[in-house]
Amino acid sequence: MKNRTLGRTGATISEIGFGAWQIGGAWGDVSEEDGKRALNGALDAGVTFIDTADVYGDGRSEKIIAAVLKERGGDKPFVATKAGRRLNPHVADGYTAANIEAFIDRSLTNLGIETLDLVQLHCPPTEVFYRPDMFGALDDLTVKGKIRNYGVSVSNVEEALKAIEYPGVATIQIIYNIFRQRPHDLFFEQAQKKNVGIIVRVPLASGLLSGKITADTKFADDDHRKFNRNGEFFDVGETFAGVPLDVALEAVEQVRPLVPQGASMAQFALAWILQSPTVSVVIPGALQRGAGQGQCRRQ
Repeated sequence: MKNRTLGRTGATISEIGFGAWQIGGAWGDVSEEDGKRALNGALDAGVTFIDTADVYGDGRSEKIIAAVLKERGGDKPFVATKAGRRLNPHVADGYTAANIEAFIDRSLTNLGIETLDLVQLHCPPTEVFYRPDMFGALDDLTVKGKIRNYGVSVSNVEEALKAIEYPGVATIQIIYNIFRQRPHDLFFEQAQKKNVGIIVRVPLASGLLSGKITADTKFADDDHRKFNRNGEFFDVGETFAGVPLDVALEAVEQVRPLVPQGASMAQFALAWILQSPTVSVVIPGALQRGAGQGQCRRQ
């Protein structure tokens, strides 16, 4: 496993991380044991960066991570979580110092630690990016010792560019893959100038770039690839990178001949992203079902 530096955090992390949304929920039925097995498999393979959020299974993902790391002992990987999406309604006025600190306290409890390596505002409404007080509150939480670093998970390039105007923003998490290349052209250079770490999510377009999804693939009712096709519950970019499934499947067939012999399409898609030295880490998710199967299904 190769390593990269996570921007101005200075942390050395594996260039492929573990996206822990799947072990929390919204990807069909995933048992706690399957979640632990997938995470252990990633750590055994040399992964040293885990990305989760307080809303993934209402804290379930964070708690599974805590349990696995406690069982394993030894050196701890870098764990990033997110805060803000617990707000109901999820509106800009809910992004207050008190609310975010309460969410961070809950994540600290779920993860069983005293300080978060990295907390990211979780795709906040665009208006939040124009509220310096929110970023000042994160600075205060750093001084308090509850967080070491903070960043923002964004929905688009424009939000990313606004976020890095704040000097305390150490990382940006953004969707970037073969189907969604705009960040490379409009954002990466600016992030590099400011030494901001880039965390790439949805690298396989919700599994499309594994090459295994077809028009006949069935998704469970609690899988976002069924219930969020048109952005009914959250940003449509989180589901198939915002590309309509029929169009995306045609695009997959155009990508397939480009995959080198002996490589999987997923490997090709991740390697394509990691061609950019500006990317700090890419976070595919993985599910591993059944003891002894030894195979992960990447998302």
